Amino acid sequence: MTVAAIQVGPGPKRGFDPQQVAPVSLYVHVPFCRHRCGYCNFSLVAGRDYLVERYLKALETEIGWLEQSWTLDTLFLGGGTPSHLQEKDFLRLFSAIKSRFSFSADAEITVECNPSDVSAEKVALFASCGINRVSLGVQSFDGGKLQRLERDHDARQVAIAVDQIRQRIDNLSMDLIFATPEESMELWQHDLEAALKLSPDHLSAYELTYEKGTQFWSRMNRSELMRADEDLCASMYEWTIKRLATARMQQYEVSSFALADRRCRHNLQYWNRQPWFAFGPGAARFVDGIRQTNHGSTMQYMKRIEDGQMPVADSCQLSAEDAAAEGLAIALRQTNGVSKIEFEKQYGCSIASVLGPIRETLIEHFLAKESADQFRLTRQGLMVCDRIAVEIIGL
Repeated sequence: MTVAAIQVGPGPKRGFDPQQVAPVSLYVHVPFCRHRCGYCNFSLVAGRDYLVERYLKALETEIGWLEQSWTLDTLFLGGGTPSHLQEKDFLRLFSAIKSRFSFSADAEITVECNPSDVSAEKVALFASCGINRVSLGVQSFDGGKLQRLERDHDARQVAIAVDQIRQRIDNLSMDLIFATPEESMELWQHDLEAALKLSPDHLSAYELTYEKGTQFWSRMNRSELMRADEDLCASMYEWTIKRLATARMQQYEVSSFALADRRCRHNLQYWNRQPWFAFGPGAARFVDGIRQTNHGSTMQYMKRIEDGQMPVADSCQLSAEDAAAEGLAIALRQTNGVSKIEFEKQYGCSIASVLGPIRETLIEHFLAKESADQFRLTRQGLMVCDRIAVEIIGL
């Protein structure tokens, strides 16, 4: 597909390589929250809503640097908490997006929400903007666990939010966290059963991670929090896969489960290393073979744009070898694995050549399986896929 030049910031124009696939996905980062949860390491500002106006102006400028209009198949509004925005600000956000982007007839348009933000009026606002998928940050239904995670909602609010969303939007995803401090298998089972009673179309189940720089990381190092036992984590994960399978929710990625036609099309773009646009603080884009990440600081992001500079903190164009290794490492997060034929078409090399000696090691230790056309991780391999990815990318 031949397209006109892509311009994602001020400065010299560069042509779009016709051999590259044109982006059809967009991520927009909304960095505002009421409170930063102790486990969160995302780019956000908490309790500083006076910055919303300045952020929106910067975002309008950044999107306006695109030289042409694009048609999207997927849009994902993430954060932070996009649902935290007031109506006028949310409408301005969508106006900025629509200044350069339109949507295909069956586009998937997702917004992340906190249960405590949801109201009939807010859902109506989402629907009026064309949003047809909500990702609800439930995390848990247990009061004690929610308190430990520093969440601001309860199980009753989740049920009310789901009912209100369902009245206008029929594609609902829920996020849950397991292996939190003091959590037992019984507590996690209760959480998952409570979620299934609300009939989500998609469910993401994440093991709690302790990221450097977060409050949870500091508290863990002071022995105020203890990581869950590895065997318990593994048991929780195994049970989750089996239980969701009985609910007709197919696992299609390490942490992602969905009904047959409800896989997240936007995330599939990432996992298959297809190009996408991204705007906002901390947002990472992949366009024309170049990966760029904006400054994670909302203040630095806004200041650079106000000074007429791109807000990019990191930019690189991977070599063919590194691109193949990264593409394989990410794609293997999917349960169906990677097609050998499609991989060679995309990268010009074989999976075996990328993996080298690690290929036999993975197979011998039952972490991967290989068929005539597929290479995929086993369930055991998916449980340690991040470690495998490091090995692949580091080869």
